[in-house]
Amino acid sequence: MWIKFLAVNICVFCGSSMGYRDAYRKAASDLAHFIADNEFGLVYGGANVGLMKILADVMLARGKNVIGVMPGHLVRKEVAHAELSEMIIVETMAERKEIMIELSDTFVAIPGGYGTFDELTEILTFNQLRLTDKPLGILNVDGYFDLMLSFYDHAVQEGFVRKEHRDNLIVSTDIKTLFTELNEYKPLAMGKWIEEIKVESQK
Repeated sequence: MWIKFLAVNICVFCGSSMGYRDAYRKAASDLAHFIADNEFGLVYGGANVGLMKILADVMLARGKNVIGVMPGHLVRKEVAHAELSEMIIVETMAERKEIMIELSDTFVAIPGGYGTFDELTEILTFNQLRLTDKPLGILNVDGYFDLMLSFYDHAVQEGFVRKEHRDNLIVSTDIKTLFTELNEYKPLAMGKWIEEIKVESQK
């Protein structure tokens, strides 16, 4: 068992599809077992399909708390998990993210599609602006996020992302290492980079 830190709920962003590689399914299962081993709860998008289903099913089989958050229009499409500890039904996708952020202490992204990218980007932005101070990590399964991370590096090189914000994004291929680094996360002060962009804008 990993040494526990002061997190209660881990929010996982991931696909409503399974993906084509067995490694993605295994990572979802391994992550769920890790969360359960450390007595954390799971917050996720509430679906009964894809990697989301694997996460929830493993946690529920272990007798752990699982909270799903899903807009009503998706519930009506019959993709909601019916056996969760708690299902919160909201009106919009924006409200879904708001509730997930409120309920969670730490965020982890594993492979997924546009929804996962959107959720990941929102937490990155919120942390940059200090709207949240909660750590975010990427479990980079089989290099799935490599191209995205390369683009983030490109954005730094082109002057649109601050290097300190890029460096503050926690990425690992190993679950235990990822959570060790999440435990050591330190929010970045806004003052310095805000002043720097003001100066840059006068040139």
